[in-house]
Amino acid sequence: MSRADPPGGLEEFLADPDNAVLDLATAVARCAASLGVPQAVVYLADLQQRRLVPLSEDAPAIDVDASLAGWAYRTLALRVEESATGGMTAWLPLLDGAERLGVVAVHAPFLDGPLLRRGRALASLLAMMITSKRAYKDNLVQRTRSQPMQLPAEMLRAFLPPRTIGNAHVVSTAVLEPAYEIGGDAFDHCLTRTDLHATIVDAMGHNLLSGLTTAVALAACRNGRRTGQDLPELMAAVDTALGQWLPDQFCTGVLTRLDLVSGELRWSNCGHPPPLLIRDNRLVEGALEREPDPPMGFPADLRAGERQMHEIALEPGDRVLLYTDGMTEARLADGTEFGLERFVDSVIRASSAGEVAAEALRRLIHSILDAQTDRLRDDATILMIEWQPPSR
Repeated sequence: MSRADPPGGLEEFLADPDNAVLDLATAVARCAASLGVPQAVVYLADLQQRRLVPLSEDAPAIDVDASLAGWAYRTLALRVEESATGGMTAWLPLLDGAERLGVVAVHAPFLDGPLLRRGRALASLLAMMITSKRAYKDNLVQRTRSQPMQLPAEMLRAFLPPRTIGNAHVVSTAVLEPAYEIGGDAFDHCLTRTDLHATIVDAMGHNLLSGLTTAVALAACRNGRRTGQDLPELMAAVDTALGQWLPDQFCTGVLTRLDLVSGELRWSNCGHPPPLLIRDNRLVEGALEREPDPPMGFPADLRAGERQMHEIALEPGDRVLLYTDGMTEARLADGTEFGLERFVDSVIRASSAGEVAAEALRRLIHSILDAQTDRLRDDATILMIEWQPPSR
């Protein structure tokens, strides 16, 4: 801590057991005071990342695309402006690892280096508090929803990991729409010491049974990963689980495993649209296109042999896209399909503009939703993997 930092404030706050049971808004105020931050307001991104919603109900929500606060959220960078009530406001991104949670507004008569450092420390601490509490604090979830959620979507979202994960080697990020009505689409990703595992799943139908099929597939996949199974065993585990518990259901999907150091990508495609490879802001035609296996849950006696595993060596900066067909089959206002070409072009243009992977997907899914004359015909999910290892 610098000489301008308040001595012992944060340590005393964390050591006080009464602070563990505070409501989050009160905890934010006390934590800010302990760090010597005059005033701090937390804004969380709503489910569709269109608005930044304050924890307290006495402040208005902020448009992500039309505000300096939204700029800080979109670019993961500090932004400063004069406050309407006098003084200055610093907008700091609220991050849990690579996951964008929202922003923190720090208000003060003036801003200097020590205060901004304390503001960053406050943002880091609050991100951990929010992540730990939202699993059991319904009011946090309610604040970030703008409409009621359908039961299949509620069930599937309980299974979803954070939208974005990453480390110094890789980022994996995903979006899923329609946010409140998803039926059978889902994604999963996780990091180990040496690998990134990423999966996308699309169950047949669009109802509670579809969601249950996807949930069983994800659970089987996770269970296999956590017992040290490799891709072939994971596929077998999903097939077995669906065959045992939901014998009349199946789902398409792509399972991937990326070696974080070497860039070796291994994957299996089970009746799903093939992944796409973007390199140097260009689509590498057919790079990941292979003959797909039957969907997961398909009876073994109807499959021709063992499931196939494929591999390719990525280059630094490569982006791999997994998507469901609801993405490319979305209808624009004139009735035409969004299509694969528009999909890839949108990602490439965002990449060329220097946007972080999570922002590229957020803008892409919004451009499709905003061009719809009606809601999406099917679930639309995108997962993007960006491999960028540190320079040797």
